[in-house]
Amino acid sequence: MASHKILVIDDSRVIRNMVRDMLPKGNFEVLEAKDGVEGINLINQERPNLIMLDFLLPRMSGWEVFQAIQAKPELRAPLVLMSGRKEEVTEKLPEPFEYFEFIEKPFEQKQLIEAIKSSMAKFKKWPQAVPSAAAVAAAAESAAGAAELASLTEKVTKMQGEIDTLKKQMTQLLTFIKQKLK
Repeated sequence: MASHKILVIDDSRVIRNMVRDMLPKGNFEVLEAKDGVEGINLINQERPNLIMLDFLLPRMSGWEVFQAIQAKPELRAPLVLMSGRKEEVTEKLPEPFEYFEFIEKPFEQKQLIEAIKSSMAKFKKWPQAVPSAAAVAAAAESAAGAAELASLTEKVTKMQGEIDTLKKQMTQLLTFIKQKLK
């Protein structure tokens, strides 16, 4: 049984097969996606140990897949970006690449293995809990909600005290009236 899942997201069957053939046999379960949408679905379902991502993909680009992974730390895994045109990658993601590895197509087996090793080392430096704007807003909303709840609880407690005082006064008033009517 393979101990590591590697997801290869590339619209070229040739590249997907080439990566599969270059990996040491028996150690890896290679999952394949032919476009970004299929790739992000597999990332969500399978939680691969390594993602090999082509930058130019149909339906959802490699850049969009990268942004989706960046936005959700739980989806992250060591990442190797692949492209035949490095300038398109560096246009969106400037070098040096801190948290992932880049490999230019076409590549040899030795380059692939080195890129995988490097991506695993770089992954350890990737901040795992980068709060997104939505997470920050949700936390602020949650804090505001907690403050509002505390305020309402305080008001209810105060009102309950006033109700108890009114009940006591009403009982005293009724007792007084009953005594006067006798």
